[in-house]
Amino acid sequence: MTLDNTAMPTTAKIYIAGHKGMVGSAILRTLQARGYENILVRSSKELDLRRQAEVENFFDNERPEYVFLAAAKVGGIIANNTYKAEFIYDNMAIAMNVIHAAYRFGVRKLLNLGSSCIYPKFAPQPMKESDLLTGMLEPTNEPYAIAKIAAIKLCRYYNEQFGTNFISAMPTNLYGSNDNFNLETSHVLPALIRKMILAKALKDNDFDFIEADVARYELGRTLENSIEPKNIHSIFQTLGEVGIAQTHVSIWGSGKVSREFLHADDVASACVFLMERYSAAEIGEFVNVGTGQDLTIKELAELIKKIVGYKGKLQFDASKPDGTPRKLLDTSRMQELGWQPSIGLQDGIKGIVQQYRTL
Repeated sequence: MTLDNTAMPTTAKIYIAGHKGMVGSAILRTLQARGYENILVRSSKELDLRRQAEVENFFDNERPEYVFLAAAKVGGIIANNTYKAEFIYDNMAIAMNVIHAAYRFGVRKLLNLGSSCIYPKFAPQPMKESDLLTGMLEPTNEPYAIAKIAAIKLCRYYNEQFGTNFISAMPTNLYGSNDNFNLETSHVLPALIRKMILAKALKDNDFDFIEADVARYELGRTLENSIEPKNIHSIFQTLGEVGIAQTHVSIWGSGKVSREFLHADDVASACVFLMERYSAAEIGEFVNVGTGQDLTIKELAELIKKIVGYKGKLQFDASKPDGTPRKLLDTSRMQELGWQPSIGLQDGIKGIVQQYRTL
């Protein structure tokens, strides 16, 4: 493939949608480190991407040349299964408004960030880009997946009808700095990190750390403000409700399903790499971004347990849903384009644990 001759200059006006999120903030850091000096950002309070008029006014006034669409309502299996209407509405509205405004106001290139949940529940492993829409989706995250598939198709059909240059990247499960540690809405990796850290603190009778932790990160909507300050009984009771005890940590599912994990700094590197080098015509409908390696949830939990230093037991609750049996991406196309991840899972988790403990 040839390099895109519309490569993004460092002086270009770049808008990052979702710059406060885990991926958006990583893209912002990556761009700044690479010398980009004209970056537009807006918080959700300043610009509600679900509102078409607000989005079009913003694009009309600011006229960004390049757009990273990293804004989304995201969450793990509990959140996806609980807030289905919010997940499909918010994510479809964000995608439709940003992509259409990018077309209307002449954006030179847009990168749409999706998710590996777009693939069928029982897709062949590893999953290739051609496996999209070849089977039924995983029911627990179907609303989110449908919204992400719609965004891919929007980019494709705007390219075909209007000659836009909108590209889509589908990363595997992500983790990293600025992650969501709310135990009701987080993904599995940050949830396990927090559970292990709190369980170790409970085992060490470090109640000051636990109180500070709960004040900093919500446990979940149903458990807000449920820990009474300096009340040890309250601490034990509330943490027990989310599966955290001195002797064990309870984990949703059998632990037998497999997942692939990619650091947010790596996916940010991939997104900037694609924006700087390749056009939509060269990439095709979308491209997978991952490591090409996976492990079981049980293996992940054991790894986090070792890194955190928690000595209790792991209890898997097989009555809770597992989700898709396996989600491993075929990343051969991204490798052919010239990109590879640089952060190993063990090193990445160690860094997040260290950051969590020092915040």
